[in-house]
Amino acid sequence: MRDIAPPTFETGDMVSIKVAYPPGHRRSPDYIKGKQGIVERYCGAFINPEERAYGLTSSQKHLYRVRFKQSDIWETYEGPASDTLDIEIYEHWLEGDSA
Repeated sequence: MRDIAPPTFETGDMVSIKVAYPPGHRRSPDYIKGKQGIVERYCGAFINPEERAYGLTSSQKHLYRVRFKQSDIWETYEGPASDTLDIEIYEHWLEGDSA
């Protein structure tokens, strides 16, 4: 397995989930695309399941756990403001935010 670059994001970084991506078997829920969250932790580097699903020789990708406020995901969310949702997502789905 070849070496990969160091992770781009750190715990506490604000990120957004990319909206536009080629169609096909992808590992990002539609409802989270375009939403902003905070990196809760770096999980490590793992074989990319998106490449494996197509039978390709897969490379390792950085995986993060990103935390979102429920009220930022669902427009009509009426639960407590402190409710969150954590999603583990690969780095190629993430964009850095300056906010």
